[in-house]
Amino acid sequence: MEINAAKRLVRETFEKPFDKERFYKLTQNIFKHLDVSNPYQTAGSRIPNAGAFMPYINSIERSGKYHDGHNRIDVLIVNLKKADSLERARTMQRNFVAQYLDGFMGGELKDAALVAFVPPEPTDWRFSLVKMDYSLTQTAKGKTAAKKELTPARRWSFLVGQNESSHTAQSRLINILRDDSRLPSLLDIEEAFNVEVVTQEFFEKYAALFIDTKNAIDEILKNSDSVRTEFNAKRLNSDAFAKKLLGQIVFLYFLQKKGWFGVARDKAWGTGPGDFLRLLFQKNIVNYNNFFNDILEPLFFEALAKDRSDNDDFYRLFNSKIPFLNGGLFDPINSYDWVHIDIRLPDSLFSNDIKTKEGDTGTGILDVFDRYNFTVKEDEPLEKGRC
Repeated sequence: MEINAAKRLVRETFEKPFDKERFYKLTQNIFKHLDVSNPYQTAGSRIPNAGAFMPYINSIERSGKYHDGHNRIDVLIVNLKKADSLERARTMQRNFVAQYLDGFMGGELKDAALVAFVPPEPTDWRFSLVKMDYSLTQTAKGKTAAKKELTPARRWSFLVGQNESSHTAQSRLINILRDDSRLPSLLDIEEAFNVEVVTQEFFEKYAALFIDTKNAIDEILKNSDSVRTEFNAKRLNSDAFAKKLLGQIVFLYFLQKKGWFGVARDKAWGTGPGDFLRLLFQKNIVNYNNFFNDILEPLFFEALAKDRSDNDDFYRLFNSKIPFLNGGLFDPINSYDWVHIDIRLPDSLFSNDIKTKEGDTGTGILDVFDRYNFTVKEDEPLEKGRC
C-alpha cells in the first residue's frame, strides 16, 4: 500500500467514531489475507461465563481470522454495555478476551486477538492486541513443556476515536500496511504495539522541546533587562524554567483528557473539552496578545494554584470551572514575579506550521503533545497503553 494511502486509512479509521466497515478495511490491509469466510457473533446470556461478563459486555463478534504459519489470530469487535467501561474495566476486557482465546466458545485455541472495544456511544474506542502468554514448566519426568497461563494474558492498546490523535497508531502500523511483499507475523503485530518504542520516541521529542524552550528563554534574557534582573534576583536560570514549564504542560495534558478543564458553570467535573489547551491557543475561549504571558501564567498561578471552592471553582478569565491543584507544581518557580514581569515566549514555541521529517505539521509544544494520547492509569499489571 502506498504510504499516503496507508496514513489516510489509519486517520479515517482512528480519528472518527468506530465504524465497522472502516475497521474491516483496516484489518484486512494489516493481515493481507484475512479469512472472513466464517464470521461469528453472540450476545447476552449466550456468551459463555455470562454471569461474570454480562454487566460489561453486550456482544462479541469475530470478523476474521488469520494464521501466520505458527500462530492463530482472530479479529474481534467487543461491544461494551457501559460508556465508562472503556476506561474503568480494562482488566475485565482483557480477561474476557483471554477466555475467548482459551476456546471458551467451543472453538479452537487462539494465540492472540486484534480487538476493537466499542462503548455504546462509539465516539472514542480502544484498539487492542491481546496475546496469550506461555511459560515453561518442568514435568515429573524432568522434561520441560509449555504451560498456558490464562490469567496473565497481555494487552497493548491504542485509545482512538473522534477526540484522539492517530499519530502514534500511524507511526507504528505504517510499515505493516506498506509492506505487500510478505504476510505479517504475530511478532510484527506485537512490535507495532511496542510501548517501549513509543515511549522512547516521545522522550526524544520531549528533549528537543526542552532545548527549544531553553533557547527561547535565553533569547528573552539576552534582550530584556527586566527579565534578566528578575532571574538573577531569584537565582533562576533558563534550564530550570524550561524544565518546570514542560512538566506543567505535560501534567495538564493528562488532566484535560479527563475533562477537568473548561467545565461549564454548574456542570460536573469530567465534562470539559479534551483539547482545552489547544482551544486556549486558538483563541476560542479568550483573546490574548501572548500565549504564555497572557494565558498560561494566569492559568498556572491563579486558576490552578488558588482555592476557589467557595465560588464553585469558577474562573472568570476563562468563563469556566478550573480545579484547584495544590502541591506546588503551579507555584511560580523560585517565586518569580510573574505579575509585573512580562515573559513573552514566542507563540510559535507552542504551535507553528513547520513540517517535520515524518510529514507532520508543527514542531511546537502543543503540536508534539497533541500527537500523543495522554491517559491516566495506563499501566495496570500486564497491560500497556500508548502515551
